[in-house]
Amino acid sequence: MRVDGGRVIQSAPVRRTDGAPRRRRVSAVTRTPRTFLREPVAVLASPPSVNPEGGRAGRRAKGGTMTGLVVLGAVILVLVATAVHDRLQKTHTIVSNFPVLGRFRYWFEALGGPLRQYIVTGNDEERPFSRDQRRWIYASAKKENSYFGFGTDNDLEKETGYVVVRHSTFPLHSPVPGEEGYDPGHPLPSAKVLGGARGRRHAFRPTSLVNTSAMSYGSLSHAAVEAINRGVALAGAMQNTGEGGISDYHRKGGDIVWQIGTGYFGCRDENGRFSMERFLENVASARVRAVEVKLSQGAKPGLGGVLPAAKVTPEISRIRHVPVGKDCISPSAHSAFSDVSSLLDFVERLADATGLPVGIKSAVGDLGFFEELARQIEATGRAPDFVTIDGGEGGTGAAPLVFTDHVAMPFKLGFASVYRAFAERGVAERVVFVGSGRLGFPEQALLALALGCDMVNVAREAMLSIGCIQAQVCHTGRCPTGVATQDPWLVGGLDPALKSVRLANYLVTLRKYLLALAHACGEVHPALVPLERIDILDGLSSRPAREVFGYQSGWGLPTEEERDAIRGLMKGGSATRAA
Repeated sequence: MRVDGGRVIQSAPVRRTDGAPRRRRVSAVTRTPRTFLREPVAVLASPPSVNPEGGRAGRRAKGGTMTGLVVLGAVILVLVATAVHDRLQKTHTIVSNFPVLGRFRYWFEALGGPLRQYIVTGNDEERPFSRDQRRWIYASAKKENSYFGFGTDNDLEKETGYVVVRHSTFPLHSPVPGEEGYDPGHPLPSAKVLGGARGRRHAFRPTSLVNTSAMSYGSLSHAAVEAINRGVALAGAMQNTGEGGISDYHRKGGDIVWQIGTGYFGCRDENGRFSMERFLENVASARVRAVEVKLSQGAKPGLGGVLPAAKVTPEISRIRHVPVGKDCISPSAHSAFSDVSSLLDFVERLADATGLPVGIKSAVGDLGFFEELARQIEATGRAPDFVTIDGGEGGTGAAPLVFTDHVAMPFKLGFASVYRAFAERGVAERVVFVGSGRLGFPEQALLALALGCDMVNVAREAMLSIGCIQAQVCHTGRCPTGVATQDPWLVGGLDPALKSVRLANYLVTLRKYLLALAHACGEVHPALVPLERIDILDGLSSRPAREVFGYQSGWGLPTEEERDAIRGLMKGGSATRAA
């Protein structure tokens, strides 16, 4: 090695031809400052050992961990934002009450059709309302397409008790949007005047023959009661309060039918007996159009009830006139009357004091009661202004299974028996008949009207229209949609302003299709469709409904005078004879 002009030159021995070694200049290695040239320069044999692959792996692991944390944080942020959005939105109650998780219900519902071949339950198998029935109500309430494609999936030749409407060869034309006479509200008044037969001071013709049935505040949440009241106001219908009294939520603009049960809630004295003074105070405080004395209901006929002390809040105490913190008892029977004659006296007392139509509601058990009622109407002239018949299949009230399944007659059989008892005495025209018990579908409501009903009430169908999903946990207080619960969180998901519109849409749609069926039969109003237009299928044979229910010719129809009056009301606005 030697230094040459500031460069370190490394020499390697080269062997000469004589065998002696000699040195040869090789390429430069580095430049070195001159100050270091006085010292010998050491040459390292090799640098410290480094594993480049191990370094990269460590960096990759660290980078992967950071990426995972970023992704996880983003997912959590999205879920939190989605949960907040879900809770604040009010369009879907399930999503609001169960943020994020509630969305799965709608995904599964959307996939139900394509996956139907893998699912055991068919469109018409579930009870009390099938998938098809619920879908029709939901679509009607949301004003979505309620049509069904590819024909019926019912096996008509194997059905028993299946309703078939015999349409006319010359139907009436129903006006459509843009045509003269079209009304998007599809008004459908009652063919009879409520209270007209008895000459009540405040007799009136209901503007809607479809109304909501008895559901009490306490059984339903305050939001559900308010939604129904606002909804009937929009649809021009009426809300039955149920026997729990008139709450603040029944005072949102809708007309009400005040139901009085055995507990006389809202019109009782300190001993739990009927108080005329408090009755008149409550009538004057709300939009009460009629009063209904409840004898029994389809869900639990002949059975009283108890509201536990823990549920008797100051609000419930004020509404029902019961002590706070004590069990609220609904006896099985009334204390204001004990037989048919005293019942009629009680009805007349209420009607005379208020001028309102007063009626009774009952499920059908002892037919002798109705036969005696018809006999006394004929003999004395005293009569309820309306009679509501509740089918044994009714179910908004929670009850023991044996009562829901085996006590009281189902609607069609029960109502037909009652109507025959009145018609045979010639007094059917003196009262307005109201039917309830799964009648919230056009064909079922049309059959009820042909059997003699003048109006129909809907309860569970109304619940479905405001969000009920048929979870069948009404008796637990944990209704997931906030309809039949008092849980503040669950009730908070039900927006009365939105759900009221959906109830109104459903009621209007039901009226629309009742009118469509009437027009298909050549009549301007469904109450004018005779029973001869309906058959009941029994496998490969069918029987006229008149024969099935044992009706005589002309039974089930309004009087000729009432038919002329309703034709006059419907003339020019509902239907015209097809050209």
